[in-house]
Amino acid sequence: MITDSGRDIKTQMRADLLAAMKSMRSDDVRTIRALIAAIDNAEAPPISAGNNSSEVERLLLSDADVRNVLLIELSERETTAAEMERLGARDRADALRAEALVTRRYLA
Repeated sequence: MITDSGRDIKTQMRADLLAAMKSMRSDDVRTIRALIAAIDNAEAPPISAGNNSSEVERLLLSDADVRNVLLIELSERETTAAEMERLGARDRADALRAEALVTRRYLA
């Protein structure tokens, strides 16, 4: 079943974003904005040569689609953190792991 899960999760993310902004948690703010953008990108309809309309309806994502977007974001952060650790950039690896923890909140 196709639902507007992206909207529901983004609504929660926007509430969390506001709370993070008020609490001055800039790392959480940056991560939540990136997650919202990733879902927005997944909702964008494919560009077709014959589509000249400026008013194009966004795609509705299923629960599985939204989860997949978040899993990809999580995987990218974990993979890059491991690589940064391997290269000796421990601070950057720790920052990416913190972003992964924020991302995991939305997968629960």
